[in-house]
Amino acid sequence: MRNLKTVRVTRYVTPLREGGSLPAIVEADDDGLYVLKFRGAGQGSRALVAELVAGEIARALHLPVPDLVFAELDPDLARTEPDPEIFALIRASGGLNLALDYLPGAVTFDPIVDKPDAELSSRLVWFDAYVSNVDRTARNPNLLVWHRKLWLIDHGASLYFHHDPGWVDAPDRASDPFPLIKEHLLRHRATELAAVDESMAAALVPEALDGIVAAIPDAWLADEAVAGDAPRYRQAYREYLKRRLESPRRFVEEAARVR
Repeated sequence: MRNLKTVRVTRYVTPLREGGSLPAIVEADDDGLYVLKFRGAGQGSRALVAELVAGEIARALHLPVPDLVFAELDPDLARTEPDPEIFALIRASGGLNLALDYLPGAVTFDPIVDKPDAELSSRLVWFDAYVSNVDRTARNPNLLVWHRKLWLIDHGASLYFHHDPGWVDAPDRASDPFPLIKEHLLRHRATELAAVDESMAAALVPEALDGIVAAIPDAWLADEAVAGDAPRYRQAYREYLKRRLESPRRFVEEAARVR
């Protein structure tokens, strides 16, 4: 697990209104531009946890994802914002947020024009089934093409089980076959699922998963956990991710079945 750097947001540039949580392009104190995901948006810290965990798992699998950074946001940045919705969002998101490196000039994936090969499609479907990503559909692909390369973005809808009350006490959750993979944009092109399965699972060694989960800020877990219970939530994520890799991997079987 690499160490994510922390930047401080210095300027709100423009909202990205196509996103349901109203992310925004911001400038940071390293002079970089980022797409900021707000802690105060509708799904709260859970969406940031999913974005961080899924994004870094994708990186461990050598899938192309923009760099993630932690982003400190001063709520006083809202003082010059005339839009009341954005004003309230900035005010509610003071502190540590998450941001993705902005890819200038990137275009949205078009399945008619862009046709990833079977190996890449299979790896992508495997990954999305593993992290239970419900948001890689024809309606909302969350894929960009930048410098003629496919990039994965927006994983805040992954790990959707953690929106259910009591999920930490459901040890069988990891065996969920994830039937919603039938909606995946690239499922018909994923003809090599069996061929990539072992190598994908082997890449996610326990130490890598431990490092990814350890990177979740305590403050994000504290937002969702009962007071003093954050360590139990962190351990629940670790156990889920490791158990999900145990054979037989039902999420792979389901992805192959609906392909």
